[in-house]
Amino acid sequence: MRLLRRIYSTYGTIIFLGSFLILLPLFIITIEVPGLKKYGRMLNGIWAKVFFSGLFMNVKVENRHHLKKHSQYIIVANHFSYLDIPVIGLMSGDAVFVGKSSIGRVPLFGYMFRRLHIAVDRESFRSRGETLKRTKEIIDEGSSIIIFPEGGIRSTEPPKIAQFKDGAFNLAFEKQIPIIPVTLSYNHLILPDDNKFLLHYKPVKVVIHAPMMPEGSDKEAVADMKSHCHQIIQEQLWKDN
Repeated sequence: MRLLRRIYSTYGTIIFLGSFLILLPLFIITIEVPGLKKYGRMLNGIWAKVFFSGLFMNVKVENRHHLKKHSQYIIVANHFSYLDIPVIGLMSGDAVFVGKSSIGRVPLFGYMFRRLHIAVDRESFRSRGETLKRTKEIIDEGSSIIIFPEGGIRSTEPPKIAQFKDGAFNLAFEKQIPIIPVTLSYNHLILPDDNKFLLHYKPVKVVIHAPMMPEGSDKEAVADMKSHCHQIIQEQLWKDN
Protein backbone atom coordinates (compact mmCIF):
# COMPACT_ATOMS: atom_id res chain seq x y z
CA MET A 1 0.00 0.00 0.00
CA ARG A 2 2.80 2.43 0.87
CA LEU A 3 4.46 1.69 -2.49
CA LEU A 4 1.22 2.48 -4.32
CA ARG A 5 0.89 5.73 -2.40
CA ARG A 6 4.47 6.66 -3.29
CA ILE A 7 3.80 5.97 -6.98
CA TYR A 8 0.57 8.00 -6.83
CA SER A 9 2.36 10.83 -5.02
CA THR A 10 5.17 10.88 -7.59
CA TYR A 11 2.60 10.95 -10.37
CA GLY A 12 0.82 13.83 -8.58
CA THR A 13 4.08 15.78 -8.34
CA ILE A 14 4.67 15.33 -12.07
CA ILE A 15 1.14 16.56 -12.84
CA PHE A 16 1.58 19.54 -10.50
CA LEU A 17 4.93 20.65 -11.92
CA GLY A 18 4.18 19.74 -15.52
CA SER A 19 0.93 21.69 -15.66
CA PHE A 20 2.62 24.68 -14.01
CA LEU A 21 5.44 24.69 -16.59
CA ILE A 22 2.92 24.50 -19.43
CA LEU A 23 1.03 27.49 -18.01
CA LEU A 24 4.16 29.43 -17.02
CA PRO A 25 4.36 31.50 -20.26
CA LEU A 26 0.78 32.67 -19.63
CA PHE A 27 1.62 33.48 -16.00
CA ILE A 28 4.59 35.55 -17.19
CA ILE A 29 2.42 37.48 -19.65
CA THR A 30 -0.17 38.31 -16.97
CA ILE A 31 2.58 39.39 -14.59
CA GLU A 32 4.63 41.51 -16.97
CA VAL A 33 1.84 43.18 -18.98
CA PRO A 34 0.26 45.99 -16.94
CA GLY A 35 -3.35 45.44 -15.93
CA LEU A 36 -3.40 41.66 -16.40
CA LYS A 37 -2.51 40.39 -12.94
CA LYS A 38 -6.09 39.57 -12.05
CA TYR A 39 -6.14 37.17 -15.00
CA GLY A 40 -2.99 35.57 -13.65
CA ARG A 41 -4.79 34.94 -10.37
CA MET A 42 -7.72 33.45 -12.27
CA LEU A 43 -5.20 31.26 -14.09
CA ASN A 44 -4.36 29.74 -10.70
CA GLY A 45 -7.86 28.24 -10.74
CA ILE A 46 -7.30 26.66 -14.16
CA TRP A 47 -4.02 25.19 -12.93
CA ALA A 48 -5.76 23.75 -9.88
CA LYS A 49 -8.50 22.18 -12.04
CA VAL A 50 -5.88 20.54 -14.27
CA PHE A 51 -4.07 19.24 -11.19
CA PHE A 52 -7.10 17.64 -9.53
CA SER A 53 -8.43 16.31 -12.84
CA GLY A 54 -5.03 14.73 -13.45
CA LEU A 55 -5.22 13.07 -10.04
CA PHE A 56 -8.73 11.77 -10.89
CA MET A 57 -9.76 13.30 -7.58
CA ASN A 58 -13.34 14.51 -7.18
CA VAL A 59 -13.78 17.93 -5.58
CA LYS A 60 -17.13 18.52 -3.87
CA VAL A 61 -17.94 22.16 -3.13
CA GLU A 62 -20.99 22.86 -0.96
CA ASN A 63 -22.76 26.24 -1.03
CA ARG A 64 -20.79 27.68 -3.92
CA HIS A 65 -23.64 30.19 -4.33
CA HIS A 66 -22.28 32.14 -1.35
CA LEU A 67 -19.38 33.34 -3.54
CA LYS A 68 -20.96 35.84 -5.91
CA LYS A 69 -19.18 36.87 -9.09
CA HIS A 70 -17.90 40.45 -9.10
CA SER A 71 -18.24 40.65 -5.30
CA GLN A 72 -15.37 41.24 -2.92
CA TYR A 73 -14.62 39.10 0.12
CA ILE A 74 -12.03 38.20 2.71
CA ILE A 75 -11.93 34.41 2.53
CA VAL A 76 -10.70 32.61 5.65
CA ALA A 77 -10.14 28.86 5.95
CA ASN A 78 -8.57 26.26 8.19
CA HIS A 79 -5.02 25.29 7.21
CA PHE A 80 -3.73 21.77 7.85
CA SER A 81 -2.15 20.82 4.51
CA TYR A 82 -0.13 22.11 1.56
CA LEU A 83 -3.12 21.01 -0.51
CA ASP A 84 -5.19 23.90 0.90
CA ILE A 85 -3.83 26.52 -1.50
CA PRO A 86 -4.74 24.74 -4.77
CA VAL A 87 -8.12 23.74 -3.33
CA ILE A 88 -8.99 27.35 -2.45
CA GLY A 89 -7.61 28.39 -5.84
CA LEU A 90 -10.30 26.31 -7.53
CA MET A 91 -13.07 28.69 -6.52
CA SER A 92 -11.56 32.03 -5.60
CA GLY A 93 -11.33 33.84 -8.98
CA ASP A 94 -9.55 37.19 -8.66
CA ALA A 95 -8.31 36.71 -5.11
CA VAL A 96 -4.90 37.34 -3.57
CA PHE A 97 -3.38 34.81 -1.18
CA VAL A 98 -1.50 36.02 1.86
CA GLY A 99 1.11 33.30 2.41
CA LYS A 100 4.41 32.73 4.15
CA SER A 101 7.56 34.20 2.63
CA SER A 102 9.21 30.80 2.13
CA ILE A 103 6.74 30.14 -0.72
CA GLY A 104 8.25 33.08 -2.55
CA ARG A 105 11.69 31.44 -2.52
CA VAL A 106 10.61 28.35 -4.49
CA PRO A 107 12.14 28.50 -8.00
CA LEU A 108 9.71 29.69 -10.71
CA PHE A 109 6.66 29.07 -8.53
CA GLY A 110 7.99 31.65 -6.07
CA TYR A 111 8.30 34.21 -8.88
CA MET A 112 4.63 33.70 -9.75
CA PHE A 113 3.52 33.82 -6.11
CA ARG A 114 5.48 36.98 -5.23
CA ARG A 115 4.17 38.89 -8.24
CA LEU A 116 0.53 37.81 -8.08
CA HIS A 117 0.05 37.29 -4.35
CA ILE A 118 1.51 38.49 -1.03
CA ALA A 119 4.37 36.76 0.77
CA VAL A 120 4.82 37.66 4.44
CA ASP A 121 7.56 36.89 6.94
CA ARG A 122 5.49 36.52 10.09
CA GLU A 123 8.59 36.82 12.27
CA SER A 124 9.38 40.27 10.90
CA PHE A 125 7.47 43.29 12.22
CA ARG A 126 8.45 45.26 9.10
CA SER A 127 7.22 42.53 6.76
CA ARG A 128 3.91 42.30 8.61
CA GLY A 129 3.48 46.07 8.31
CA GLU A 130 4.25 46.03 4.59
CA THR A 131 1.85 43.12 4.12
CA LEU A 132 -0.97 45.02 5.82
CA LYS A 133 -0.35 48.04 3.60
CA ARG A 134 -0.24 45.89 0.46
CA THR A 135 -3.38 43.99 1.48
CA LYS A 136 -5.31 47.24 1.85
CA GLU A 137 -4.09 48.36 -1.58
CA ILE A 138 -5.26 45.09 -3.13
CA ILE A 139 -8.71 45.55 -1.60
CA ASP A 140 -8.87 49.13 -2.87
CA GLU A 141 -8.07 47.76 -6.35
CA GLY A 142 -11.15 45.54 -6.14
CA SER A 143 -9.66 42.08 -5.54
CA SER A 144 -10.61 39.65 -2.78
CA ILE A 145 -8.16 38.39 -0.15
CA ILE A 146 -7.51 34.83 1.06
CA ILE A 147 -6.04 34.45 4.54
CA PHE A 148 -5.42 31.38 6.69
CA PRO A 149 -6.17 33.01 10.07
CA GLU A 150 -4.26 30.40 12.09
CA GLY A 151 -1.12 32.06 10.70
CA GLY A 152 0.14 28.97 8.89
CA ILE A 153 -0.07 25.25 9.59
CA ARG A 154 -0.16 25.51 13.38
CA SER A 155 -2.43 22.72 14.58
CA THR A 156 -0.76 19.56 15.84
CA GLU A 157 -4.08 17.75 16.23
CA PRO A 158 -6.17 18.11 13.06
CA PRO A 159 -9.11 18.44 12.68
CA LYS A 160 -8.79 20.66 15.77
CA ILE A 161 -7.88 24.13 14.53
CA ALA A 162 -5.49 26.52 16.21
CA GLN A 163 -6.49 29.91 17.58
CA PHE A 164 -7.23 32.55 14.94
CA LYS A 165 -5.21 35.74 14.67
CA ASP A 166 -6.92 39.13 14.41
CA GLY A 167 -5.59 40.38 11.06
CA ALA A 168 -8.31 39.21 8.68
CA PHE A 169 -11.08 40.38 10.98
CA ASN A 170 -9.56 43.81 11.68
CA LEU A 171 -9.25 44.21 7.91
CA ALA A 172 -12.90 43.26 7.36
CA PHE A 173 -14.06 45.94 9.80
CA GLU A 174 -11.72 48.61 8.48
CA LYS A 175 -12.68 48.04 4.84
CA GLN A 176 -16.28 46.94 5.53
CA ILE A 177 -15.92 43.77 3.48
CA PRO A 178 -17.69 40.50 4.38
CA ILE A 179 -15.78 37.52 5.72
CA ILE A 180 -16.47 34.18 4.02
CA PRO A 181 -15.56 31.22 6.28
CA VAL A 182 -14.46 28.12 4.34
CA THR A 183 -13.99 24.62 5.75
CA LEU A 184 -11.48 22.33 4.04
CA SER A 185 -12.73 19.07 5.46
CA TYR A 186 -10.35 16.33 4.36
CA ASN A 187 -7.12 17.89 3.07
CA HIS A 188 -5.25 16.82 6.23
CA LEU A 189 -6.20 13.23 5.42
CA ILE A 190 -5.33 13.46 1.71
CA LEU A 191 -1.95 15.14 2.22
CA PRO A 192 -0.96 15.22 5.91
CA ASP A 193 1.62 17.73 7.12
CA ASP A 194 4.04 14.98 8.20
CA ASN A 195 6.96 15.69 5.81
CA LYS A 196 6.34 12.40 3.97
CA PHE A 197 4.46 14.00 1.05
CA LEU A 198 2.39 10.86 0.49
CA LEU A 199 -1.02 11.42 -1.09
CA HIS A 200 -4.08 9.44 -0.04
CA TYR A 201 -6.77 9.01 -2.68
CA LYS A 202 -9.92 10.58 -1.22
CA PRO A 203 -12.52 13.04 -2.55
CA VAL A 204 -11.90 16.66 -1.60
CA LYS A 205 -14.66 18.42 0.32
CA VAL A 206 -15.06 22.18 0.63
CA VAL A 207 -17.85 23.91 2.52
CA ILE A 208 -18.41 27.60 1.79
CA HIS A 209 -20.30 29.20 4.66
CA ALA A 210 -22.58 32.24 4.54
CA PRO A 211 -20.90 35.67 4.42
CA MET A 212 -20.42 37.45 7.74
CA MET A 213 -20.83 41.22 7.56
CA PRO A 214 -18.79 43.34 9.99
CA GLU A 215 -21.12 45.20 12.34
CA GLY A 216 -19.93 47.70 14.90
CA SER A 217 -16.46 49.13 15.24
CA ASP A 218 -15.04 48.25 18.64
CA LYS A 219 -12.60 45.49 19.63
CA GLU A 220 -15.40 43.40 21.08
CA ALA A 221 -17.17 43.28 17.71
CA VAL A 222 -13.96 42.10 16.02
CA ALA A 223 -13.43 39.45 18.70
CA ASP A 224 -17.02 38.24 18.33
CA MET A 225 -16.66 37.83 14.57
CA LYS A 226 -13.37 35.99 14.97
CA SER A 227 -14.86 33.67 17.59
CA HIS A 228 -17.98 33.01 15.50
CA CYS A 229 -15.93 32.28 12.39
CA HIS A 230 -13.68 29.88 14.33
CA GLN A 231 -16.75 28.11 15.72
CA ILE A 232 -18.39 27.71 12.30
CA ILE A 233 -15.32 26.14 10.71
CA GLN A 234 -14.54 23.95 13.72
CA GLU A 235 -18.08 22.59 13.99
CA GLN A 236 -18.02 21.64 10.30
CA LEU A 237 -14.70 19.86 10.80
CA TRP A 238 -16.05 17.89 13.77
CA LYS A 239 -19.12 16.98 11.71
CA ASP A 240 -17.10 15.75 8.73
CA ASN A 241 -14.39 13.95 10.65
